[in-house]
Amino acid sequence: MRDDRPGRQATAPVGPGTLLVAAPNLTDPNFSRTVVYLVEHREHGSLGVVLNRPSEASVRDVLPRWAALASGPGTVFVGGPVDGTTALCLASLRPGHRPDGVEGVVGVNGPVVLVDLDSEPAAVASQVRGLRVFAGYSGWDSGQLAGEIARGDWFVVPGLPDDVTTDRHADLWGRVLRRQGAPLALLSTFPVEIGLN
Repeated sequence: MRDDRPGRQATAPVGPGTLLVAAPNLTDPNFSRTVVYLVEHREHGSLGVVLNRPSEASVRDVLPRWAALASGPGTVFVGGPVDGTTALCLASLRPGHRPDGVEGVVGVNGPVVLVDLDSEPAAVASQVRGLRVFAGYSGWDSGQLAGEIARGDWFVVPGLPDDVTTDRHADLWGRVLRRQGAPLALLSTFPVEIGLN
């Protein structure tokens, strides 16, 4: 069904590898201005990680074995409000490598893989272009995410492998919106506080 309200467009199919871009009116402090990469989307629920919330903790301090492979800025990112003591790791494989041929990884979408942090970094070092470690994750029970999307909390757009490991995370929200074209691109300049406009 088409939605012709300003700032709305048909959404991409929800699935692993898609991005949930927070709508400007989503004021939950856990998700305001976030871009969430969906790792899993099934009937029983969905799981993703916030791509643009770096923490103060460095990968070198938390998981020193993986520090050399971590993408800039080399910090652990806050993946979401659920179970902040759980570490998840996403990586982007180099061209020509497939997840089924790499030990210690599980394919998510295209070259993006979930890395087993208990495996040996040397086993994946030559196959990955970069990786990012996340503390915690974002999770939705069955039907919860669909309800939030229907309410207009999220724009669902295709993700790019570079979104996962970019060192330009500070303006990822605006950059992802801008590349969608009108009308979503217009929202990329939406002020954080309306009163400042």
